[in-house]
Amino acid sequence: MRKWGDRLKQVEQLAQSFQQSPLATRYKPRLWPSQPSSVWKLFPRQSMAISFAQSCKEPVHVFALEKEQAAQGQRIYLVTSYNELWHYYRTYPRSLMHCYEVIPEGAVCKLYFDLEFHRPSNKGLDGKTMVSSLIQYVCEKLMDVYGIKCSAKNVLNLDSSTEEKFSRHLIFILPDAAFKDNIHVGRFIHAILQPVLSSPRRGSHMDADVNSEAEDSGKRRTHAIPMERPAEEGGTTDNPQAKRRRQEERDLSFLLVKNKEGQESLFVDLGVYTKNRNFRLYKSSKLGKNAAFTVAEDNKFIAKPERSISAEESLFLASLICNVSFMGQRILMWDVLDTNECKTTTPHCQQGSTATPDSLGGYLSSPHQDVDNFVLTVVTKDGVQGSIRRWNYFVSEQLLVYDIAKYRWCENVGRFHKSNNIMILVDLKEEVWYQKCHDPACKSFRSSSYPLPQEICVSYLMTMDEEDQAYLMDDAGNIELSQAPNQAPQSTDPPEEEAAGAWGDGQDDQAYLEALEDVERSTEEISDQLLLQCMADFDSH
Repeated sequence: MRKWGDRLKQVEQLAQSFQQSPLATRYKPRLWPSQPSSVWKLFPRQSMAISFAQSCKEPVHVFALEKEQAAQGQRIYLVTSYNELWHYYRTYPRSLMHCYEVIPEGAVCKLYFDLEFHRPSNKGLDGKTMVSSLIQYVCEKLMDVYGIKCSAKNVLNLDSSTEEKFSRHLIFILPDAAFKDNIHVGRFIHAILQPVLSSPRRGSHMDADVNSEAEDSGKRRTHAIPMERPAEEGGTTDNPQAKRRRQEERDLSFLLVKNKEGQESLFVDLGVYTKNRNFRLYKSSKLGKNAAFTVAEDNKFIAKPERSISAEESLFLASLICNVSFMGQRILMWDVLDTNECKTTTPHCQQGSTATPDSLGGYLSSPHQDVDNFVLTVVTKDGVQGSIRRWNYFVSEQLLVYDIAKYRWCENVGRFHKSNNIMILVDLKEEVWYQKCHDPACKSFRSSSYPLPQEICVSYLMTMDEEDQAYLMDDAGNIELSQAPNQAPQSTDPPEEEAAGAWGDGQDDQAYLEALEDVERSTEEISDQLLLQCMADFDSH
């Protein structure tokens, strides 16, 4: 028994040392049972990543990664949650140091700017003053157009400038308001910058410069909005609107800069408002560069940390363009209206409390052609050849709504309607479909939900074991190509026995066995009450 007592004392000492210096456990984002399991998937193509993200029931997002020693312009696409990304982002800064947020098509987003100019070609320009003037002007326009009061305190100002280039990102965290999508953001910015875009000083190379050096592999394109032409010489320019326009033109002249070739360009990059845009993250740099985005010296925005979230994580979350919900928000829009003579632009708002504004629609095939084909099988029965008249896709809810023609069967009345058409709704997140109709008597009716065929469910198509993924990240944060699926199978021979020193020598093992046998012979069965008491004592510590 003395030997057993010595062993017990050693175990107690080990337990005490582990309590003082606990071993680090592998990160698990499921902090309590009600939380969803973690999602961390890497894809070689953006379309695959977006499809997988849309299939997830968890709130996940798509990010683009530039990898060292990869081909020029090649990116890997990651699907995960904001919280999990932040954990690995700060744990493995080297592996994830070239990271971009993918701004999905149709997603509600914040107002944002990408600002830059070539310093050697613009000696004497004060970038900080230019940024301050732009923020002040945009805040005035938000008040004029949407009635939103904001200031520099609502703008996260990030800096990745070098000796050669002045570079900033501005993210507006507006009070209870967000834009319908980044296309509407682009229209708003084009509209408020029209005075400088239409300035006679503007060189003929402005549009060419806007298309240069994209943040992702695609080309930058402007979406110019038709505007008032400057008054002809000798024309009438005394009306108040013309005077205000000339004043704004003078006020915005600071936005005109020169590029490396000495051609006039714009301080504001107008090419970052396209669908599925990749926008570089806070603390990330471009591949081959060391200038990561950090909080600018003249930043006045202060993140308000939520409970159990650090100040730095709060700042990271605030910097994400799509980290905003349409629910309970004023949805800001700037639509282009077609007229017989020209296109005009109209700003307006929508309250996002009941219906999502971020939808796509059309008369041809939807983005999910397999689902279209399935819906056609649903409305082709009993000799009736139904068809899809129109579809609408609500991005945030991942809901496809089909207006059906020539097929009017309604589950509510158990027969075909005489004149009113029906709708088929497909919930891609829940992977079910159901029927509603346009008949006033069935206005509030919704049929039972029916599962989609497995072969068209994105979760089924995109569910991959780790060995099936193109890329994997190991516990050290290294992202590497996974093994090829046709690789020769590994040997099935049993592994060699580990060295005795790995877990202690054989003498120790024999001593443990002897001690265990002594205890079993000398002790009675432990009661359930005593076991429960020990567990309670353990939990209390």
